[in-house]
Amino acid sequence: MPTLIVDTASLYFRAYFGVPTSLQDPRGRPVNAVYGLLDMLARLIVQYNPGGLVCAWDDDWRPRWRVDLVASYKAHRVASSPSGPQTEIVDDALAVQVPWIRACLEATGLRVVGAPGFEADDVLGTLSRRWGPQGRPVIVVTGDRDLFQLVGDHVRVAYAGRGVAHNELVDDSWLLAKYGVLGRQYADFATLRGDPSDGLPGVTGIGEKTAAGLLAAYGDLDGILAAALNPSSAMTASVRKRLTASVDYLQAARPVVATAEVPLPDLDPGIGQGRADLARCSRLAAEYGVRGPMGRLLAALGEPELPRPD
Repeated sequence: MPTLIVDTASLYFRAYFGVPTSLQDPRGRPVNAVYGLLDMLARLIVQYNPGGLVCAWDDDWRPRWRVDLVASYKAHRVASSPSGPQTEIVDDALAVQVPWIRACLEATGLRVVGAPGFEADDVLGTLSRRWGPQGRPVIVVTGDRDLFQLVGDHVRVAYAGRGVAHNELVDDSWLLAKYGVLGRQYADFATLRGDPSDGLPGVTGIGEKTAAGLLAAYGDLDGILAAALNPSSAMTASVRKRLTASVDYLQAARPVVATAEVPLPDLDPGIGQGRADLARCSRLAAEYGVRGPMGRLLAALGEPELPRPD
């Protein structure tokens, strides 16, 4: 049985925009992100029958060390406040639900894992590299294409780009057919191509096809830059010029795109009956008006029927 590692923010953003805000708790507050995320997790557990599940958490959505390397990283998503720290631009109706989501997840007994100074992507990468080489099948659940870089032996990505109900299971064969690269090449591919949604410009004039061709010819970014700096290589003059003009950017952006190693302790990702605090689940379900999805998630986890609140 695989271990699921969930990109929690990716899913609760999709839940928020996919479920109407007219879905409200008894106090009239929108709970669409809470409702949708719980149902997404229940669906994934039923679909993949995992032996474990970890919900990766953004303790820092825009780490300082990444901004120091590439100043434009996520800069367009910053809500600056003259009286406080920079925060991410998020609808108020979603921001208020984020701590409710965490409370519900923890009540069900699921492991919620983050690390100071790191994004959820880094947690996902660290656990994939820890468990995959051990032969433990891992499925990373996300709507973020950058995490295709984690695909490899025993590690696949359940890509929810069209929603969790229509997730696609991505492996190296899928990536080769779609982009012409392997999972181990995807971070370099994304570094070359750029990603406007993260404020990463990439190399001017180097799109997906050119980036894939370069990786097919030279293996990785180190090989590409070595060829660009070697006047006797077969690289075309126009591509060589673009790459040599972007060496500093590429060297800085590469660790920004790649998932970092996080000093996480040993984790037990196990799921199953007896791990949930059913009384707390019942109270939270009543408070947020999510008894249906809470009950479905608990049932998927093998827990007894959700009791009525005291």
